Amino acid sequence: MRAGIISLIAVVLGLIAGAILMAITGNSPIEGYQYLFEGGLKNISRTGNTLATATPLIFTGLSVAFAFRTGLFNIGAAGQMLFGGFCAVAIGLSIDAPKPIMLLVMILVGFIGGALWAFIPGLLKARFNVHEVVSTIMMNWIAYWTVYYAVPAYFKGEFLETESKKLPDTASLKVPFLTEAFDGSYINLGLFLAVIAVIVFSFVINKTTLGYELKAVGFNRDAAEYAGIAVNRSVITSMLISGGLAGLGGVAYYAGNSNSIQIGILPTQGFDGIAVALLGANTGIGVLLAAVFFGLLYSGRGFMNAMTDIPPEIADSIIAIIIYFAATSILIERFVSFMIKKRKNKQSTNVKAKEGE
Repeated sequence: MRAGIISLIAVVLGLIAGAILMAITGNSPIEGYQYLFEGGLKNISRTGNTLATATPLIFTGLSVAFAFRTGLFNIGAAGQMLFGGFCAVAIGLSIDAPKPIMLLVMILVGFIGGALWAFIPGLLKARFNVHEVVSTIMMNWIAYWTVYYAVPAYFKGEFLETESKKLPDTASLKVPFLTEAFDGSYINLGLFLAVIAVIVFSFVINKTTLGYELKAVGFNRDAAEYAGIAVNRSVITSMLISGGLAGLGGVAYYAGNSNSIQIGILPTQGFDGIAVALLGANTGIGVLLAAVFFGLLYSGRGFMNAMTDIPPEIADSIIAIIIYFAATSILIERFVSFMIKKRKNKQSTNVKAKEGE
């Protein structure tokens, strides 16, 4: 409850700061926010695009949150997402199968690809205590250059060397009933997969022995080892699950929001997942809500820019400020505690004054 309140305060402070920036640039904050939110929610098509934009963020947010909850800082979600998505696209372009079977295989391969890309940092952390921030950053760039070479070499598009061939309909997460229901939006089955991931994440981390052991290792590695928990195995398992979730984000993005994979681009959703996890207080439902909020800002900023003179960078600044306040949540928490304590002291003083009378 307290974490949720702090996240809401961070959002409010970020929106207030954005309003100040709009006013400084000579624009109306009310008009700016009106068009920003209309851009993401004005009609059913825009709403669908907002949810589609949020979908990869849900996966990368869960990835980072899972690592956080188990005492690790997985900053390699971008590389894991890219490699997991690449593996899924490679399967989609290489085999021919009915759509249900194809999608199940792509999802499984995408998860395995992301988990594999997180395995090496997990192993280095467990065996040699190499900090996961360093190793995951390096793996990001290994993924970048691997895809940069492999796509033109094996899956080159018909017209451009900078992207792969288009995925066939049987390998796409887009389905007619969703596209029609959301009036041509690019919303896809990845959203349902993301909701399932949120449920599984919450169950595993809060209700299972595995989740308890992984959190115990994160809280105190020495105490967990003394209690008989296999610490090294837990570290590797945590990174595998975290990487797998990011890999699913790649499947949702490259086989859902898009239908091909481009080279020379490290997906920003991997880094945005850090912000989503922070704002969502590393909880499943928190990550879901934070991702949808960020998806709304990303979808609406273009419309805001088209309808006003407010630059789209204002929306990026709002996101950055919200991240700042979420990252410094300890200061907000202390302020809230101070105000509650001050209010209680005032009430106590008033009671004593009345008793004295």
